[in-house]
Amino acid sequence: MADFDLVLKGTVVLPDRVVESGYVAVSGGKISEVGQGVAPAAKECHDLGAALILPGAIDAQVHSLSQKNQEDFIWSTRSAAAGGVTTIVDMPYDEGNLVCSAEAVKKKVDHAGPQARVDFALYGTIDPEEGPARIAEMVAAGVSAFKFSTFGTDPKRFPRIPPALLDACFAAIAPTGLTAGVHNEDDEAVHAYMAKVKRSGITDWRAHGLSRPPITELLAMHTIFETGAQTGCPSHVVHCSLGRGYDIAHAYRRDGFEATVECCIHYLTLDEENDVRRLGGKAKINPPIRPRAEVETLWRKVSEGKVWLVSTDHVSWSEERKTNPDMLANSSGVPGLEVMVPLFVKGALERGIPLFWAARLMAENPAKHFRLDHVKGALTPGRDADITVLTPEETVYDAAASGHNIVGWSPYNGIRLPYRVSGTYLRGKLAFDGSKVLAEPGTGAFVRPPLRHVLAGA
Repeated sequence: MADFDLVLKGTVVLPDRVVESGYVAVSGGKISEVGQGVAPAAKECHDLGAALILPGAIDAQVHSLSQKNQEDFIWSTRSAAAGGVTTIVDMPYDEGNLVCSAEAVKKKVDHAGPQARVDFALYGTIDPEEGPARIAEMVAAGVSAFKFSTFGTDPKRFPRIPPALLDACFAAIAPTGLTAGVHNEDDEAVHAYMAKVKRSGITDWRAHGLSRPPITELLAMHTIFETGAQTGCPSHVVHCSLGRGYDIAHAYRRDGFEATVECCIHYLTLDEENDVRRLGGKAKINPPIRPRAEVETLWRKVSEGKVWLVSTDHVSWSEERKTNPDMLANSSGVPGLEVMVPLFVKGALERGIPLFWAARLMAENPAKHFRLDHVKGALTPGRDADITVLTPEETVYDAAASGHNIVGWSPYNGIRLPYRVSGTYLRGKLAFDGSKVLAEPGTGAFVRPPLRHVLAGA
């Protein structure tokens, strides 16, 4: 008689160790057992040989709706399933609909649910004209965190939150136990450097980095973390391209404050002098891609334990919004959901960094961060059986060839990967078989923090 519904045998990657000849057993859509050696009987058993078995990734930063009538959840969650990502956390800056009220949260859940192929959580934000008045109602509606910006891209869709208002928002969030995440670029400094670049006449690939030098990030990070320290609110920088930024966060944690930093996969993969020069607008991201020396510094920060999360900041801009010869005229951001996990594994293997960091930074820590660790983030008995399988098959990434992306371009096209995603399981069911996304729209569910955060925010 079979003991379990599903057993996968292979190299099991846990947040603190790698288990050779391990297995993961699943029953009723939940993890039942993780072990080593002879695997128990199951209705369905797969001996995956040298494959890596990881907890399903949680992408902490996805923009499914940044461009109206473009990607949407029908495509973002398809890319996610194909990339071993079993939960996405979607940003609140949707074109035409800032997610800044309980009504807006409900509207987005109702919109995303019938499309989603993997599970999804949501960020909330504020309308600067309303201030923090609706924070409690968004907590009750189920947001997993809040997002703000010290830089204003657009006064309505992506507004700057000035220091006094940021302080008020952090103070309102603090009692809920949720985290305030902030885009870390100093508005005044960026505008000053952008004006300087425009006066110089430089418009090619160099313009973006020159318009946002390191000081623009670091000034903002001090504002963010000090605001968290003063209000008692967990403070989080949603992306940092500089090793110095991770040291700043570490200093605040050393002093007893909740201060964390997220590293996007593009900062661990691409560099300015090669990739930005080659790709131009297709490598325009805020904050900018930095020189190769900084990329290697970031990997050292991973190995030192100073990186809290790894994410994509995924957004699938249509190609005409990424190919303007005037670098600063392009939209900022790149797609990455389908390839984040293999890229991280590649980078870690090349530098001798233990693979358990993949499970920690892309599953365990994101689940904790968004208060979803009661159901997500680990191959732990009782949690959802969200599992990613990577097999040691060398591939060259091509976003268009895979068929799982709404756009056919990617800054990662042409990168040789030593592992590929050959299986993604969502709550114990096969969502991606290595070539085809099997999860139908509506398979994914809205996930949210447990009731204690709702009560705290009331």
